[in-house]
Amino acid sequence: MKPIKHLTRLFDRLIEDQAIHPTHISLYFTLFQYWNINRFQNPISITRDEIMIISKISSKTTYHKCMRELNDKGYIKYEPTFNPFKGSIVLLFNFAEDEGVEV
Repeated sequence: MKPIKHLTRLFDRLIEDQAIHPTHISLYFTLFQYWNINRFQNPISITRDEIMIISKISSKTTYHKCMRELNDKGYIKYEPTFNPFKGSIVLLFNFAEDEGVEV
């Protein structure tokens, strides 16, 4: 994983994607930091409350909407859990790879 190359390609995508807003970007970079802490190994396990605090999202509705849209647009793969004692699973795609994305 080459983080600088990944971020450069991510920014290229973000510039072109008119449907992405600051809340999406804040959420993505929070997930990216968790992925970084996990040494870029997929998947990462997250808890909604912790991610919302770090990304400065105060509405659960906004959080879920942004997660769904990031998933639908191919920035992440989001596998929510409905168990409050188990974290949701997120896979971040490696935009540094020449082929595009790697799961």
